[in-house]
Amino acid sequence: MKQILNNLNIKYRDENLYMTALTHSSYAYENNVENYERLEYLGDAVLELIISEYLYKNTNYEEGVMTKMRAKYVCEDANYEYAVHLNLNNYIRLGHGEKENGGRYRKAIVADVFEAFIGAMYLDLGFSVVCKFIYDNIIPLIENKKINFDTDYKSILQELIQTDKRSLEYVVVNEYGPAHNKTFEVVVKIDDVVYGKGIAHSKKLAEQNAACDALKKAQNG
Repeated sequence: MKQILNNLNIKYRDENLYMTALTHSSYAYENNVENYERLEYLGDAVLELIISEYLYKNTNYEEGVMTKMRAKYVCEDANYEYAVHLNLNNYIRLGHGEKENGGRYRKAIVADVFEAFIGAMYLDLGFSVVCKFIYDNIIPLIENKKINFDTDYKSILQELIQTDKRSLEYVVVNEYGPAHNKTFEVVVKIDDVVYGKGIAHSKKLAEQNAACDALKKAQNG
């Protein structure tokens, strides 16, 4: 536990809070300890407030637009990517069965752990520290578009291709990294010609990024 906290430069006071944040219910049941669910509830609210504040201070969008953007930045897919980026999934405590079934990279679990971790930090160090942590580690992912939060680009591309009755195919051309933290490189081919490339920690997101790349090139062309 100390290793991940030190890696993230967290000057913690109560290590047990973070231990609980990384404890799945399966492990808690087997070892009679508390799981992350209550901390997840708290962390979700803290994360929503920080992202809300960020959008309010850094955009001029109307309420409805900010609400939709916040929903993209604080959702299961986004929280999963945040957790993997921080390497939290490697430290989740799982029961034997859940561990064998790949729980360490199960999206729902990993996303919940991120929120619980934020909740633990809030209780341990306070709002200002959590806010700085989010601005240092998560906001750059949003601003630099390291994570695809936007539209279903695959569906848009599919609709465009269907009008011309052309073939569309997504191909994994490379994958690297350990099994629990793989990175996938995907290309999208239209009539066997590569039109876009995407890279992400899941095939699904890599395909979306490839479709987005293809659409951008089509617009610029």
